[in-house]
Amino acid sequence: MVSALVFLANGSEEMELTIVVDVLRRANIEVTVAGVDLTTDHALCSRGMKIVPDILFENVQENEWSKYDVAIVPGGLKGAQTCRDHPRVQKLLTQLDEQKKWVAFICAGTIAAKAARIGQGRSATSYPAFKDELADFYNYSDDRVVVDGNLVTSRSPGTTFLFALTLVSKLVGDEMASELSREMLMSANL
Repeated sequence: MVSALVFLANGSEEMELTIVVDVLRRANIEVTVAGVDLTTDHALCSRGMKIVPDILFENVQENEWSKYDVAIVPGGLKGAQTCRDHPRVQKLLTQLDEQKKWVAFICAGTIAAKAARIGQGRSATSYPAFKDELADFYNYSDDRVVVDGNLVTSRSPGTTFLFALTLVSKLVGDEMASELSREMLMSANL
């Protein structure tokens, strides 16, 4: 079974987290939401929602990391900064990238990719406010979703469905992505 690890921290952007998790699970992808640096049983997200992770990231053993086919960092500045500054998160992202597995970042989350030195010189995008910070490392694009090699990036809450469907397409195929797009009454064009 295809498996995804999605990071959740205080300040993560709710839509970028929940839409990605929902769409991937609709595609029968096994999704684990891992809480990073949480001091309670939940994360307080950027718009005040409290979300409970499936597991604390500290309880995800390093010898289990290779089972994931993709690691995903949602935006929300504070949550993205937590992932950017967390040594184990960075180590996992680097390991999956070196194994040529998918690594995916949306909105402010792309700052965590840069910190992990993932994709230097490749095409990437982010929330527009981070363009100057990222343009010296990436071939920066204003496209809604950018795929370059095993790196997938996207821009904002408004691009989250397209980001999630792109991940479905890469992980389990275009047919499943198209089927979900139709079922959710999205545009047929990915």
